[in-house]
Amino acid sequence: MQTASKEAKGQNKKLARQAGITLIEMLVVVTIIALFAALVAPRMLRKSDTARVTAARAQINSFMTALSTYKLDTGTYPSTEEGLQALRVKPDNQPQWQGPYLPQEIPVDPWGRAYLYKYPGEHGDEPDVISYGADGQAGGESINADIVSWKSQ
Repeated sequence: MQTASKEAKGQNKKLARQAGITLIEMLVVVTIIALFAALVAPRMLRKSDTARVTAARAQINSFMTALSTYKLDTGTYPSTEEGLQALRVKPDNQPQWQGPYLPQEIPVDPWGRAYLYKYPGEHGDEPDVISYGADGQAGGESINADIVSWKSQ
């Protein structure tokens, strides 16, 4: 009977050591995952930011193409008051309107804000279409820089 008791105690110690090793292994795995997340997450966020800027540029280019078609049909660009919505809904003063010039509703920019539209524009004969970037403020650098229709994309 004493032998069985000693064997049980020996197995308990063996199980305790195995549980300790498992705990250490778990800590190592958690540490590796934390390090991986700390190194990879910033890179992934930068890629996401770059993708948003690219999407805003593409959308502004799409607006400019639609605005050019609108002008070919009507002889002028929509006024600031009519805005980009004139690409979807016929303005009262445009009998030559043959739209809609965009297949879907006017989207917001990748940061969830409306694009700004101004005609006459301040940068040439075409309208100005602007997204103020991630911060939503005029100016800025990098991800916060304005994405505008008059600069080469």
